[in-house]
Amino acid sequence: MKTIKSPWGWIPTLYIAEGLPYFAVNVLTVLIYTQLGISKTDMAYFTGWLYLPWVIKPFWSPFVDLIGTKRGWTICMQWLMAVCFGSLAFLLPTPFFFSSTLALFWITAFFSATHDISADGYYMMELTPHLQSAYVGVRSTFYRIASVIGQGGLVMLAGLLERRYGSISRAWISVFLILAVLFVMIALWHTLFMPRAPKDKPLPGVTARNILYDFAHTFVTFFRKPHILSALAFMLLYRLPEAMCIKLVQPFLIDDRSLGGLGLSTSQVGFVNGTVGVIGLLAGGIIGGLCIARGGLKKWLWPMAAALTLPCLFYCFLAMTQPESFLLVNVAIFIEQFGYGFGFTAFMLYLIYFSQGPAQTSHYAFCTAFMALGMMLPGMVAGWLYDRFNEWHLFGFGTPEGYVNFFWWVMVCCIFTFAACRYVHIDPNFGKKEGN
Repeated sequence: MKTIKSPWGWIPTLYIAEGLPYFAVNVLTVLIYTQLGISKTDMAYFTGWLYLPWVIKPFWSPFVDLIGTKRGWTICMQWLMAVCFGSLAFLLPTPFFFSSTLALFWITAFFSATHDISADGYYMMELTPHLQSAYVGVRSTFYRIASVIGQGGLVMLAGLLERRYGSISRAWISVFLILAVLFVMIALWHTLFMPRAPKDKPLPGVTARNILYDFAHTFVTFFRKPHILSALAFMLLYRLPEAMCIKLVQPFLIDDRSLGGLGLSTSQVGFVNGTVGVIGLLAGGIIGGLCIARGGLKKWLWPMAAALTLPCLFYCFLAMTQPESFLLVNVAIFIEQFGYGFGFTAFMLYLIYFSQGPAQTSHYAFCTAFMALGMMLPGMVAGWLYDRFNEWHLFGFGTPEGYVNFFWWVMVCCIFTFAACRYVHIDPNFGKKEGN
């Protein structure tokens, strides 16, 4: 059987397959359940649990080395995710759709997290260190393309089908059938043409006992790193405003104006999040990387923290004024996402900084687990807070007051971001380009 030797033959499809399920599980679910009438308390709490497989990923990732190959794991997960997406399409119109689809989304999340482990491992085994560096931009680009498809293209498609069919449920059924077919095609492509890396085999002499011992040692050394408490506080709190927002922004955009929302159509939400928002996010990230290269992480930490948090004021503005101009909504979200992309650069670079030393890869996996936990826990209570703020008269401008109060609460959460920055320890020279 022939394989495609050029990495261009499999890297683009591999990282689209890595990104799409993540956005389907963590973004589409919020919109789908809101549109289908699930309360914000239940929606935020139960979809918050969908982050769990990414939180606990470091605990089972070593065992992928024990059985089969990274290529085999990757393709297997793609077939399983195709089955999951197809099954979701059949469960959506049922009377028990919420519990059944939620369970299936969690299974999809588990398969997706496992796919992340095996796909990244395959990438490192198949390519030399030089080629890994050469193709890291390609890898990142196609993951971002998956973001545009998942947050934008699929949502806009659902909006078009919703108008055509006159049914929200039927529109999303079609979207998940398309996702299922896409993953069948990706799995077939990789089955036929993905190279078999010579190094891609179970590690000799590795046993479950050895893995457990190594994992325990890595776990202990991670929590013995200098300044571990301030580091954990930074990982959990730096993104707190975003973690609070993430479950309520899409409902805010799509809810009727009488409910305090902006009343956008599904297609408009897809355009705002998947196109305008992603462009702002990428631009902010690129500029953030250039800034840190010139001055270092420590110098830019506070400006980036401000960029991450203060643009949340635009949501307060949108909630208070409920503008009818779609252009104004796009401008506000572009600025907010640009600030987020700029500020998020500091966070990701700090994870790399804190992971330095022996067992860097394993320690980085722990850092990303705490990053996911920092998004999961606040998101789970965001819907409950919205409902309480809809009852309490704190910062409200008009009736109902839930979104206005909630977004002002997000601004209060910025205090925790700045407190985490105040106590975190960073080498002043880390991140600087040599010669600067």
